[in-house]
Amino acid sequence: MKINGNAIRPGNIIEHQGRLWRAVKTQHVKPGKGGAFLQVELKDIRDGTKLNERFRSADIVDRVRLDEHEYQFLFSAGDDYTFMDSNTFEQLTLNSDMIGEPAVYLTEGMVVTVESYEGSPISVTLPETVVCLIVEADAVVKGQTASSSYKPAVLENGVRVMVPPHVGSGTKIVVRTADNEYMERAKD
Repeated sequence: MKINGNAIRPGNIIEHQGRLWRAVKTQHVKPGKGGAFLQVELKDIRDGTKLNERFRSADIVDRVRLDEHEYQFLFSAGDDYTFMDSNTFEQLTLNSDMIGEPAVYLTEGMVVTVESYEGSPISVTLPETVVCLIVEADAVVKGQTASSSYKPAVLENGVRVMVPPHVGSGTKIVVRTADNEYMERAKD
């Protein structure tokens, strides 16, 4: 689908210079001299390289629509992760590079979204939040009662997060997968 250069929004996938790019940040710029333009930070979907481009309203770019399918995580073997389509029972094996850091949160049976372009998978999106068990937490420092104070803790998958002082070992918490941030105690 063709769109004007100034209609690009963060999260859009565009085809530019023969490659697929995801718009990360956009900023409208009106210099004192010359016409206005849209400054866009692009990230290559396949290899992660970044590019800053300027698009004027007269520029036409191709916006790409990705196919999204839900897959269930089955197992991992080394750097390969195997998923299954719940409808067709077709299996798909992807490398850890495609999933990235959030791969540590994958648990058996978890439903993820796989984005593909022209039949080839491009990225895997995990649920926004997951429930994890704390296996190790530092002791509370006496007198540290301020609501903004946090202490380090280690989750069952080895990830370190900062948690409030009242959360200890053996507690299940909700963690945001995008940035490993503590959200709340899990409601059992």
